[in-house]
Parts: sequence; structure tokens; C-alpha cells
Amino acid sequence: MKKLLGLTLATAMAVTGAISAHAAEITLTLHHFLSPKAPAHTKMLQPWADKIAKDSNGRIEIKIFPSMALGGKPPELYQQVRDGVVDMVWTVPGYTPGVFPRIEVFELPTVHKGDAKATNAAIQEIFPMIADDFSDVKPLLVHVHAGNALHTTSKKVTSLDDVKGMKIRTPSRSGGWMIEAWGADPVGMPLPDLPQSLSKGVVEGGLVPFEIFPPFKLAELTNYSLVGGDNERFGTATFLFAMNKDSYNNLPDDLKKVIDDNIGPAFSEEMGVVWNNVEKPGMGMQEKSGGQIVELDAAAKGTFDEVGDKVVARWVSEVNGRGIDGQKLVDEARKAIAKHSN
Repeated sequence: MKKLLGLTLATAMAVTGAISAHAAEITLTLHHFLSPKAPAHTKMLQPWADKIAKDSNGRIEIKIFPSMALGGKPPELYQQVRDGVVDMVWTVPGYTPGVFPRIEVFELPTVHKGDAKATNAAIQEIFPMIADDFSDVKPLLVHVHAGNALHTTSKKVTSLDDVKGMKIRTPSRSGGWMIEAWGADPVGMPLPDLPQSLSKGVVEGGLVPFEIFPPFKLAELTNYSLVGGDNERFGTATFLFAMNKDSYNNLPDDLKKVIDDNIGPAFSEEMGVVWNNVEKPGMGMQEKSGGQIVELDAAAKGTFDEVGDKVVARWVSEVNGRGIDGQKLVDEARKAIAKHSN
């Protein structure tokens, strides 16, 4: 990994731009897999890094490396931050199946309803129940996006029967279980691989939110988008913004406080609002391009939900086998989401 970082130094310098005339006391690296134009970069990571610089009076500088500029593949991000190759990452726990069994509860169909703000608040509320998933890093934020719609290249889906036999991209194993239960074929892949896979017919559709339509130009690659009634979604993906434990512990106490003052419920709520709002431009792009957003009627949504509940039961049984009370997690997650929903 050290060799990898050396080989990518020129790329890293190009990404981060000119170095400040007054060097910071501490420089931290933040690595992620999306482009610098993606909402995760422009609306969360960069503003957060700027706030840390301001609140530390310039003593902390966070250099952000998007698009895997420091090398490796998206599924390796967690290992990079855990092992101290980088100081911080923003990644998808679902890219490393089995490592984060508890947080999967919020990805499940019929648990997350489509409101990122409500689900983020629920994650904060029951975090002690899932904290063991993140014992090897310092979690800065665990959050969701607004949730997965089903976007297809050429087939209009209005019922469960329509989706049978299709090849569909999934971001997580629970999403794969759901696609299997639909009678379709799940294809796991990181988000950056999706556009080419759609254009080449490797998959006929994908489970993603609308937020990624602008940076990945999905309106040019899909003709239909399927959501549930009242814009409900088919599960979601969870995201982890994390810091290496040693990188955090080696900070002076006053700079640890700067980090700690910029995480927690307020940050989580703010990002929930951001992720709800960033859906709108993507939905507009789909419709403007001539694509159609299909909303399931009550009967069709009911059949999808029945299948979703079977996926939940499968997940409960699977994590119970690992000594985790899956049903309690499901019950508490649903209760907390309902509590925080408008």
C-alpha cells in the first residue's frame, strides 16, 4: 500500500491543488470513491473539511482525494482507514459484506421508507446497538441516502412479474437477497461501474438513488425509474464516514474536540436533509430527458412489500446465527424511524 501511495503522489497533488502558504499543524487525508462533482463531495465532505479548518484556526488541513485517487478499489477503502494507510474515508459498508452485520438493518426493504433524515436520526438513536460494527475505527457519521429506486434501461416495470429474470445491480448483499426474491438476477458492483455496465447490457437496471443521475449521467442510460407509493424506496444503502483510530487518538485534546464538535446528531440531521434534497435534480433530469418515473399502485406495492418482509426474515435468521438479536434490531429500527418521520 505504501508503494501504491508513492506511485499516486502526482495524481494526489493534481487533485488537491496548490498547497497553502502557511502549512497546517496537522494534515489528514480523506479518500473516497466518487467524483469531486458528486453530492457526497460537494455537499458533505468538502464543507466538513472546510469547517474543521476554520474551527481549528487552520491547524488541521484535510486533503480530500476523490475517485480513488490514492489507488485501490472502492471495497478496499475500509481496510485503508482501518490500517492507517489513509486517515479518513467515506465508503459503503455493503462493499465489504459480513463486516458490518448490524448496520444492515437500515438497508432492509420495508425498514427504510425513503426519508434520509428520519433514518439518520434513527441510526443516531439506536447507535449503541450497532456500535460493535465500527469498533476498529472512529465513526464520524453513519448515514443513508434517500433510498434505492429501480432504474431500467428499456423495460417499464409496474409489477413484480415485470422484474422477473432481469439482471439488476445491487449495492449490498441484502439488496441482492431482495432482487433474488423478486425472481431477478442480482449483480453486485460498486457504483462507479454501473454506467458502463448499463451501456454494455451487463445489467438491465440498477438499484440506486436519483442523486447520482447528474454525476453519472444515468438519464442518458435509463428510460424508466420505479418507486413505491409516496416515493417509498426499495431499501437503501448505508454509508460510513470514518477516521483511523490512531489518527484521532494522536491529535491534541483541543483538536480532538474540534472533530467531536462537528459530528453527532446535528451533523447527521443536516446530512439527512441534504440527501433528501439532492434527489430532486436527478428526478428532474430523468423526466426532462424523456424518461418516466413510475409509482407503484397500492396493490403492486403490497406485493413488493410482502417479498421485502421475507428478506427481512431471512436477514433476522442469518444474523441470529452470529449471536445478534436480529428481530430486536428490526423492531427498534422501525420504531425509531417512525418516531422521527414527519
